[in-house]
Amino acid sequence: MKRVLYVEDDESLAYLTTDYLTESGFLVEHLKDGKEALKKFQESSFDICVLDIMLPNMDGFALAEAIRAINHEIPILFLSAKILKEDRIKGLKIGGDDYILKPFSIEELILKMKIFLDRSKKEFSDTAIYKIGKFDFDPQNFILTQGVNQPIKLTQKEAQLLKFFIDNKNKVIKREQILLSLWGEDDYFIGRSLDVFISRLRKIFTDEESVKIINIHSVGFKFCESPRSD
Repeated sequence: MKRVLYVEDDESLAYLTTDYLTESGFLVEHLKDGKEALKKFQESSFDICVLDIMLPNMDGFALAEAIRAINHEIPILFLSAKILKEDRIKGLKIGGDDYILKPFSIEELILKMKIFLDRSKKEFSDTAIYKIGKFDFDPQNFILTQGVNQPIKLTQKEAQLLKFFIDNKNKVIKREQILLSLWGEDDYFIGRSLDVFISRLRKIFTDEESVKIINIHSVGFKFCESPRSD
């Protein structure tokens, strides 16, 4: 049984969601307080985190950042009534894998949880190290290294996206192909999430002239790696 850290201070919603998740085969640890949830995460082992944002003592964003500092691999899903684009982008930037708006479909939540759990198990069984310009990419541990410089720790979603680009290097990749492969669906808000992660990867490779992520207008992207001249 997969262990879920579920943090929600709305007792009625938490009761119903916990009941459905339990019936679907998950082992759910429900907490109402952000600080208590962090303590529980430090003390126990979990497979996935489902976090509300508006929580007492420590909000979901701060909780997710603290969890990411401990574990870069565990999937984190936000459940929130905060509908502003800035909130969704913030959640993704601090390491969230998805942001689901309330009111939500429990079937959608369970489907996404299973998708992220399956991907975290399958995609990062790859033990190969990939060379990207001056960088070495370790997809299993979500790490980019460049010589003696401090390693760059990626989030799970950043590592998934980079691995997908490497597997399709120098090809035009349709936007919907990326969304369906990594998120399991194609809609406007998930598309905005993709833009956030691509922006972060571009920033990492800013000084690496041999590596480019090119926008193909109205189609998608092309991850290009050209031979270095030095």
